[in-house]
Amino acid sequence: MWILHKIFSRISKINLLQATGLALSLILISSFTMRIAEPENFPRFIDALWWTMTTLVTVGYGDFFPKSDFGRIFTMLLIYTFGIGAMGVIIGKIFESLSVYRKLKEEGKLTYSGKGHYILIGSSREKLENVLGEIISSGQKCDIIVVDHAERAPFEHDRLHFISGNPAEEEVLLKANILAAKSVAIFSDDRNDHPEYADGKSLLIASRVEHLSQKYNKSIYTIVEIKKDTHISLFEHANVDEFILSNDSISKLMAQAAINHGSSKLFRQLLSNADGDNLYEITKKPHWATYKDAAVELFDTGATLISDGRSLDLAKRHTELIPEKAKLYVICDEETYLKINR
Repeated sequence: MWILHKIFSRISKINLLQATGLALSLILISSFTMRIAEPENFPRFIDALWWTMTTLVTVGYGDFFPKSDFGRIFTMLLIYTFGIGAMGVIIGKIFESLSVYRKLKEEGKLTYSGKGHYILIGSSREKLENVLGEIISSGQKCDIIVVDHAERAPFEHDRLHFISGNPAEEEVLLKANILAAKSVAIFSDDRNDHPEYADGKSLLIASRVEHLSQKYNKSIYTIVEIKKDTHISLFEHANVDEFILSNDSISKLMAQAAINHGSSKLFRQLLSNADGDNLYEITKKPHWATYKDAAVELFDTGATLISDGRSLDLAKRHTELIPEKAKLYVICDEETYLKINR
């Protein structure tokens, strides 16, 4: 019993790579042994290898089998001493590795190595579900990485990956592969009722993102949710690309709906990719000289040009020349958008 305990103790410490190496060695040694011992019954090495594999998994098709006493004794030893035990260890180690991987993924301890993903920092579950739904409905195929102090992922989804840790730390952001991300969205802390403290936390994270951008000479597109508009100037020093005013935006939408009845439906349609016309970004076509040229052609196509990415006053500036690298925004349906791109 002591010897068995010692053997099982050693086997339990073997990792998946070692178990796989032992199994491959066993398969090769057994195949070469039978090939040398009974060349007439195993004319090719592939025949001996086939016999070894079917014997180890106890299938035994019977198309190849040993006929000598040595071969039969070797087969019995292979099946009962090595076959069942070795395959059991490998299968056990595979399931153990899958369980460990799943546990580490749920706890956010795995490093993400993909590219072209979106990173969400400090998002509540409700906001996260909304963002995930919008990205999926827009046709994006990339993953979403959530970085948060929590100990487990907020919920499970095939496109969702979780990184646990302080998002203001360089190591945590690098685990999310921030340098290869499409954009980083920093949400305001809903648990903090003081705008100064909530925005201060967001500013700390945004500053860390900017530090990584400069350190690795990588352009990282950053969007930050801000609770107080007077704090925007502070975030501009961190080179934040876009700002979303959380409470202020809601108040203005409520005011617009009160003054202009039905306007909230238009805003809701623009903010969602679920149905109807949506907001799309397009590039300047070579034959468009002025904004008027672009607007007229787009209107005939079924799209409305509303902005150059900076302002909504294109109607006043219709005679201005369009910069070559201008980002133009139009409102149309998906079919029209694809037609414009073609």
